[in-house]
Amino acid sequence: MNLTGAVDIHAHYFPDSYIKLIIEDGARCGARYVDGTPGPLIHVDGDIPAGPITREFIDLALRIAAMDRQGVQCQALSLTQPMAYFEDGDFSLGLARAFNDAASAAHLAYPDRLVGLATLPLTHPTLALEELERAVRLPGMRGVYFGTNTGRQELSDLSLFPIYERIQELGLAIFLHPVKQVGFDRLQPYFFRNVLGNPFENALAAGHLIFGGVLDAFPRLEVCLPHAGGALPFIAPRIDRGHSYHPDCRHLPRPPSSYLKRFTYDTIGHSDRVLRFLIDLVGCERIMLGSDYCFKMGYERPVDVVNQLQGLSAAQREMILKGTAARLLHLES
Repeated sequence: MNLTGAVDIHAHYFPDSYIKLIIEDGARCGARYVDGTPGPLIHVDGDIPAGPITREFIDLALRIAAMDRQGVQCQALSLTQPMAYFEDGDFSLGLARAFNDAASAAHLAYPDRLVGLATLPLTHPTLALEELERAVRLPGMRGVYFGTNTGRQELSDLSLFPIYERIQELGLAIFLHPVKQVGFDRLQPYFFRNVLGNPFENALAAGHLIFGGVLDAFPRLEVCLPHAGGALPFIAPRIDRGHSYHPDCRHLPRPPSSYLKRFTYDTIGHSDRVLRFLIDLVGCERIMLGSDYCFKMGYERPVDVVNQLQGLSAAQREMILKGTAARLLHLES
């Protein structure tokens, strides 16, 4: 790839093939595609609806036009809830394959503009490992995308360790996104499921990766937290306090806050002060441009968010806009 511009590592894509499977086979797994305004929703029994899925999520030409307006050269395409996390293994695997094949096809259509982050049916770890081996050989697949949990497993579940091992061997990064937010029943009013549920879910997933031994077991594994890390950067001192005295926390070989630099983060903090705090905490080299395309809670002008931030050198700005993403996604290899 001839990379000259910004790289957006947080951009969602719903291929027609994935939606078609939800429509045709989803009912037997509790999933429904429901028309609505401004766009359809994917409803899954007992979970938060996904969407609205407007044409911008599906139509690649509309996406490229939006990227041109934003000043983004390349997006890393990722799914979001309900991912491919269902009890039915065949359905889960079919969804993962549909997304991965479509993301690769999108790359082939726009090789300098789009790459893919592979989705895996993590509720079925054996199938997930098989799909990982297949998906990483598809053109344009440059990383792996996980939910913050699967509804059945936390990210520290031992059944996922062979997947982490193989991802580390492949030299790929894992990018996370909130799904199945903690405290579902209490998050129904006031759009809490997003404005509170997502940042807390990010922190909870990171906590499981830290305390569950994933980051220690796989020291070369790169994991990216969305939404500027959610609540994690701000509550790290409190987590350290718990580690200092509580027996459930003291098994870690070092304070939990020392793991903050094991993660990378996107820029979606909705505040210059938040982003500045994160830069001071972990360094520019661990932060990458993100838009949350094309949800309303994301950024319409993600590059401007970085360019208007005061106190950055040209090299630091370049690192956030594309340098770290280019390294993790192997865009210039």
